[in-house]
Amino acid sequence: MRAVQITEFGGPEVLTVTEVPDPVPGENELLITVDRAGVNYADTHQVEDSYLSSAQLPMIPGGEVVGTTADGRRVAAMIGSGGYAEKAVVNKFMAFDVPGGVDDVSAVALLVQGMTAWYLLRKTTHLQAGESIVVHAGAGGVGSLAIQLAKSMGAGRIIATASTQDKRDLAVSLGADVAIDPATPELDKAIIEANEGKRVDVVLEMTGGRVTDESLKSLAAFGRLAFYGMASREEPKPVAPAALMSHSTSISGFWLAHAFRDPAVLHQAFAELAAEVKDGKLKVISGGDYALTDVRAAHEDLRARRTTGKLVVNPSK
Repeated sequence: MRAVQITEFGGPEVLTVTEVPDPVPGENELLITVDRAGVNYADTHQVEDSYLSSAQLPMIPGGEVVGTTADGRRVAAMIGSGGYAEKAVVNKFMAFDVPGGVDDVSAVALLVQGMTAWYLLRKTTHLQAGESIVVHAGAGGVGSLAIQLAKSMGAGRIIATASTQDKRDLAVSLGADVAIDPATPELDKAIIEANEGKRVDVVLEMTGGRVTDESLKSLAAFGRLAFYGMASREEPKPVAPAALMSHSTSISGFWLAHAFRDPAVLHQAFAELAAEVKDGKLKVISGGDYALTDVRAAHEDLRARRTTGKLVVNPSK
């Protein structure tokens, strides 16, 4: 079968389409023909071996797929690696049935990005009705879904950030009350101003560096910042516990891999999200449908932050 395989760590230049043997399913695994594989920031870290878990070579990247089993069952699944290929094996307990009316791009988007948004709001920050929230990268895969979910949960004022006017306009069209440029000097003050002069209750942050630092300064008493990525590759400044105590604020980390310990909750999350898509209440933004041979361009576009919404690769092309 055709697959993208890396034999050395690095940037997009190490992604190479090649022929490899078909994967063989083991106990409690399903073999699927992959219709689409999702492209995520985590993949870019995995390819350069800068992710939370170390990768082993040779490797086929790609942690989420949608496709069909030999008996025609249409499933979406999260996998550790192996998604950028014509076929993949998935854990049968982590395979989610995709209902009719949910297209391939939406099905894949509801995996890493949809479930991340769901967990960030419901399990990590415990967003309450009426609370204000900042969604950084509001036009991205997670951000675009988080804005809509926060709205449906009854959030108060929703503030998005995005790097271009087009992206900010998209965030507002999805339900944000206002969208600002994260490069704005004194971002903490800009956030407070966007919240009508008040500090904010919740921040969803995946940029790192000064964006994290200044977002933390914008939190209200009992405010929560959820840190779930570092797209800038820049570490935030260390935070002293006493500083958190003096403002009654909290920082939490989130890594979706820990949610795998409770498949029942994952299935609940996917079912809820899929139903919202099917009913037209949740809109997935398609950010690009790349041929397998164009996977380098997909990674380059994502790393350069030229994209919005969900990126996928099509192994049949």
